[in-house]
Amino acid sequence: MHIAVTHLTRYRYDAPVSLGPHTIRLFPRDDGTQRLEQHQLSISPTPAGQARQLDSDGNVALHAWFAGTTTELAVESSFFVQTLRKNPFDFLLPPAAELALPMRYPPALAPALAHYAGSRELDSVRMFAEACAEGSGHQAMPFLASLTETLWRGWRHVVRPEGDSYPAAKTLALGEGSCRDLATLFAEACRAVGLAARFVSGYERAAAVEAHAYMHAWAEVYIPGGGWRAYDPSRGVAVSTTHVPVAASADSQGAAPISGQYVGRARAEMQVVISMQVGE
Repeated sequence: MHIAVTHLTRYRYDAPVSLGPHTIRLFPRDDGTQRLEQHQLSISPTPAGQARQLDSDGNVALHAWFAGTTTELAVESSFFVQTLRKNPFDFLLPPAAELALPMRYPPALAPALAHYAGSRELDSVRMFAEACAEGSGHQAMPFLASLTETLWRGWRHVVRPEGDSYPAAKTLALGEGSCRDLATLFAEACRAVGLAARFVSGYERAAAVEAHAYMHAWAEVYIPGGGWRAYDPSRGVAVSTTHVPVAASADSQGAAPISGQYVGRARAEMQVVISMQVGE
C-alpha cells in the first residue's frame, strides 16, 4: 500500500517569544516493513542550527535550535511511503512453553528489552491484565488478540487533540480514551504479564477519509520469533499495511512528534492540519 501524508503543525504566540531547542520526530521508518520513498521537512523560522540523530529508541529525531524572537513556529512534514507487511503474523512461533505468561525472555534478550518491560502502573491494571491472561490460557498470542478486542469493543473511543496520554489506571477506570490513552493502557497491560511493549505514534489509513485528520497511536509488543509486532486497540486489529509508524518509545512523551519550550510572556495556540492519500 502507498500512503502520502502532509502534516503541518503551527504554533502561534500572542507576543514575541524566544524558542528553546526543539526535538522533532516526524521521520517515518524505513525498514523491512516500510519503504520511505520521499520525505521533506520544513521549519519556519529557519533554525540557527539543526542536527539529525538516532535516539535511544532507534527513532530518527531532529534537534533544532533558534536565534532571535518570533510570533510563530511552523513545522511541515510531507512524505510518501510504501507499507510492506501484508500479514502481521508472518513469523514462526516458538514452542508454547516459550510463550507462556508471565513472559520470561531468554537471558541474552531480557536486558535489551528491560526498558520496555516491567509494569509501572497500579494493581488495577495488573488485575485487569491477569484476568485477560487467564481467559487466554496464559498464552501470549491469544492474550494479545483478546486484549486488543477487549479495548476495542469495551472502551468508548474519544478524540482528545492535545495533552499527554492518561495513565493506564485512569483510562481503565474511565472506560474510555483517545487512541494514545488506549495504546498506553494496552502497553501497560502487556508489561503486567511480562511482555515488553512500547508506545507508537504515526498515521493510519482511516484518517484519509476523516473530515479532520489527526496523528494516530498504537502499541508494539516484542514477540519471540516475531520481534516487534504492532497492535491497535483503537481499531481492534493486529497492524499490517494500514499504519505508518514514525516513532516508538516506552511512553508517549518519548514518541511525541514535536517537543520543546519557549521563553516569553505569551499564550500559545496550536493548529494541526494533516492530509493523506492512500493507494494500492
